Amino acid sequence: MAQHIAWFLDIGLVDRPTVGGKGASLGELVRAGIAVPPGFVVRTGAFENYLQALERDAPVRARVAALAAGDLAAIDALSRELRARIEHAVLPPAVLDEIAAAHAELCGGAGHVPLAVRSSATTEDAADASFAGLQDTYLWVTDLEQTLHYVRSCWASLYSVESLNYRLRRGIPEDGVAMGVVVQQMVDARTAGVMFTRSPLSGDRSVITIEGAWGLGSAVVGGEVTPDRWVIGKITGEIPVRDISDKQVQHVPAAGGGIAEVPVPDAQRREPCLSDAELQALRAIGRKVEKHYGRPQDIEWAVDRHTQALLLLQSRPETVWSAKDPTPVARAAADPMTHVMSIFGGKR
Repeated sequence: MAQHIAWFLDIGLVDRPTVGGKGASLGELVRAGIAVPPGFVVRTGAFENYLQALERDAPVRARVAALAAGDLAAIDALSRELRARIEHAVLPPAVLDEIAAAHAELCGGAGHVPLAVRSSATTEDAADASFAGLQDTYLWVTDLEQTLHYVRSCWASLYSVESLNYRLRRGIPEDGVAMGVVVQQMVDARTAGVMFTRSPLSGDRSVITIEGAWGLGSAVVGGEVTPDRWVIGKITGEIPVRDISDKQVQHVPAAGGGIAEVPVPDAQRREPCLSDAELQALRAIGRKVEKHYGRPQDIEWAVDRHTQALLLLQSRPETVWSAKDPTPVARAAADPMTHVMSIFGGKR
């Protein structure tokens, strides 16, 4: 049995300490019957073994713990040093062999199936603190050698300036921080984006907000494109808000790996990137995921360009409005138009 690898089918939220937040959530989605691109997680134990080998030469965690929050010069200097050490050290043979075997199984014997390699910190996507965006993700990784390299890069990103400063400011003990790494098949997305099962503007839990654009979701998450936006009644399915933007660029797979930014064809720029049927399908999935987790969710999704299948790439707890509960600014309303009017201060 593999010691350092866990498949999505075998894990859930209870496994966060050993696979990290993102990996645990992806496994939980599979358990809930939600379509997710297949993959595995390099367990946090592999990171711990790797770090122990490094610390035999020089301390890592003790030096981070000795930093002063806000001392950006010292944080930056240590970040550069630690990231270089972690990215260039040699993987333990047992870890390398298990990743190689899992990679071959995930790719079905084809060595060049495009993959995503994604950080999954133990403190990531928790209900009381979100590390989203502080660690690295690598898209359209095309072979085993790149995968092994980016696993180390994900581990190293736990020591980015942003991540170090975040932990120091929040007083998160270094001994409790570890990194799993998600490795999963890429979705060649026709359309991708995010979905919030409560309004990100008002906190209203009676609506779902969906944002999307053409191509890979990295353009939406990274802010390179203004996405289309819909507000949908969670129960009624009414769509009182349809903001269709001029989507000038999209992210697509690049030749040789990675992603490229290309212009959207003129005929598509002002066309909605989702049909009403797809919006209703997303609404149904959003309701199912929220019910499974028992709290509002911030979800990443994609529509496969070739099969038109709707897949979820991540679901994490919504933290902004949940931190303000039990007194949200806007009360839940049965009619989604009431939500819209409340935002603009109007009355029906």
